[in-house]
Amino acid sequence: MSKVLAVITDIKSVDNLNIVKFDFFGTVLTMMSLELNSNVKIGSKVILTTKSTSIAIGKELNPNISYSNQIKTKIVSINKGKLLSSVELSIANCIFEAIITLESSNRLDLKIEDEVVAFIKASDLLILEVLDD
Repeated sequence: MSKVLAVITDIKSVDNLNIVKFDFFGTVLTMMSLELNSNVKIGSKVILTTKSTSIAIGKELNPNISYSNQIKTKIVSINKGKLLSSVELSIANCIFEAIITLESSNRLDLKIEDEVVAFIKASDLLILEVLDD
């Protein structure tokens, strides 16, 4: 699981559906949720998480796609297995791990130090913890 520190900047709710926006070192992240704890408020610092298998990687592409969360990162390590590759991505001293197929890793010709975009669907981003100030 990848974990990052962010600040809640906006919450929109209709019926039981919530769209929460976060500031992550100047990058806006978006989460879609059916339920929110009462301590989730604008200005709160939170730790966000997502499964490593929920992170997609793009390289040299047109960013006009439906993923709400598009994070410009740099590859710091690649561990290729027989079927899957674990790719560690760095931004602002935070590490995301993306697990993708070996075939995708080879097709993208991923290398350490490559600048890539990490994509996370809003429905795959979760608040792990609300931090007390």
